[in-house]
Amino acid sequence: MVDINDLKVVWQPLPDFEGAESSQALAIACPCNVILYEGSRGPGKTDCQLMAFRAMVGKGYGKFWRGVIFDREYKNLDDLISKSERWFNQFSDGARFLRSKGDYKWVWPTGEELLFRTYSKPGDYWNYHGQEFPFIGWNEVTKFATSKPIDMLTSCNRSGFLPEQHTPKKIDGTYDTPDGKPLPNIPLRQFLTTNPYGPGHMWVKHRYIDPVAPGEVKTTTTNVFNPRKGEREDISTTQVRLFGSYKENIYLDPIYVASLENITDPNRRKAWLEGDWDIVAGGALDDVWKTEVHVLPDFKIPKGWKVDRAMDWGSSAPFSVGWYAEADGNPVELPDGREFCPVRGSLIRFDEWYGSGSIGDNEGLRLGSDEVAQGVMTREMGMLKRKDILKVPAPGPADSAIYSTDDKSQKTIAEVMDDEGIEWTKVSKGKGSRKAGLEIMRVMLKNSVSKEGAGLYFTRKCQSAIGLLPMLPRDEEDPDDVDTLAEDHVYDEVRYKCQDATQKWPAHLKVEFPK
Repeated sequence: MVDINDLKVVWQPLPDFEGAESSQALAIACPCNVILYEGSRGPGKTDCQLMAFRAMVGKGYGKFWRGVIFDREYKNLDDLISKSERWFNQFSDGARFLRSKGDYKWVWPTGEELLFRTYSKPGDYWNYHGQEFPFIGWNEVTKFATSKPIDMLTSCNRSGFLPEQHTPKKIDGTYDTPDGKPLPNIPLRQFLTTNPYGPGHMWVKHRYIDPVAPGEVKTTTTNVFNPRKGEREDISTTQVRLFGSYKENIYLDPIYVASLENITDPNRRKAWLEGDWDIVAGGALDDVWKTEVHVLPDFKIPKGWKVDRAMDWGSSAPFSVGWYAEADGNPVELPDGREFCPVRGSLIRFDEWYGSGSIGDNEGLRLGSDEVAQGVMTREMGMLKRKDILKVPAPGPADSAIYSTDDKSQKTIAEVMDDEGIEWTKVSKGKGSRKAGLEIMRVMLKNSVSKEGAGLYFTRKCQSAIGLLPMLPRDEEDPDDVDTLAEDHVYDEVRYKCQDATQKWPAHLKVEFPK
C-alpha cells in the first residue's frame, strides 16, 4: 500500500508543442499519461483519440503497442469504426480491420493492434484482466455513471516492453533505430473524450475539471519499489485536460452548428455548444432541482422542529447517513438575514455523513456497523455541544437490509448498532417503492419552489447530496427509475426519509419525466 506521505501532487502549465496550432494537434502531441479531451460537441474529439493511437504505429514497438477504445454500447462503435477507416486507410501501410465480433480490431503488418470494445456492466472488466494495453481510450466518458470502469481498467494500462531487450535489432546485433540506440520506454496513455452532458458529469468534473485549468498538468509523484531496478524511487504520472471547441473544426457543417444553437434545454445547450461544466444535466431530478431554492446556509434548528436521522447502509459501497429537521410552520432567521418559513411538514436535511473517500468512486469505507454507530453517536454529540440542535435526534428510517442476516447465530446490523445506542426504524422496500419514492422526492422539490406543499431542502453541510442528487441518472432501460449502477446511496437515504415522512401519500404514483 502506498504511504500518503510518499505521494506529492504539483501543477504546471503544459508547454507549447511545435505545430500544435489546434487543440487536436496539442492533444495528439501531449506526453501526459492521462488526457481528457473535453469541450463542446464538434471539435473532432473522436478523430483525435484515434490519431493519438495511430501516432505511435510504426515507431518500432510492434506488438507491444496495443490499444483499446471503449464505449458503453455496441451500436456506438460503428461511428468509431467509420472514422477510423476514413483516417487509417489514408496511410496505405497494410492496416486491416477485422470485423468478426470476436475481433473488431485494427491490425498492422508491424504487429500493432487497436481494439474497439463495449463496457456496459461491472463484470466486463474480467474480459481484460491481466492484459496489457499501453493505450486505453474512453469514448464520451460522461456516459459512464461512475468512475469504476475507468479505475478497474487502469490496472491494464501497462506494458512489458524493455528497451534494451525488445528494441528491433539488425542482423549484426545493433539496434535497428535511426540513432542506433534502444527505443525509449513505451508511453502509457489513457485518452478520454467527453462533453459535459451525461450521467457521469459529477465524477468527471470532480476528478478532471475542478483540480486544474485547461492546459495545466497535474503531476503526481509516488515513491514506489521499482521491480526493474530492485529499489525504491520516485515515479511521476501526469494528467491534463484540454478544451476543444466546434469553432476550431473547419470541416463542420454550419447546419449542425445551427442545430446546437437551437437547443431549447438551457443546460444541454450550454454543455453541447459551449462545453460549460457549470450545469445540471442528465439526471432524474435535474429539471426540478434549483440550487438557489433548495440549498440553504447552515442554521441552528429551532427547538420546536422534529429532528431525526435516516440511513442507507453500505460497507464496500458507501453508506449514507442524513440528519433531518421537520418544519412546524414557524419562521426561522437564516445567517444571511433572510427569513425562512417553509410549509409545515417540510424536510430540511441539515447534516450528513457520507461513507466514501471521494464522491464518484462509489467505494465505501468498509467500516463495521459498530464503527458507523459510534461515528453517528459522536457526530450527534457534536451537534448538541455546538447547539446546532437542541435535542437528541429520534430514530429514523434505514435500509431494511440491516434487519436480516444469513447467519442466524450472528446479530443483525441493526442489533449491533442498537447495542451502541443508535436505533433505526424499518423502511419498506416493496415492489414499486423505488419509483414511488422518486416521484415523492420530485414533488417535494417542486413544492420547495411553489410553496404549495411540504418541500425538501438541504443545507450547505450536505455536500454529497448537493453534488450527487442533481446528476443522478435515469435507468436507460426503465426511465421511471434511477440507474442502480450509479452512485445512488444518498438518493436512497433521502428517498427513505421522504417516503417515511409522507406515509399518507399513495404507494404507487405515475412518474412523469421531461422529454
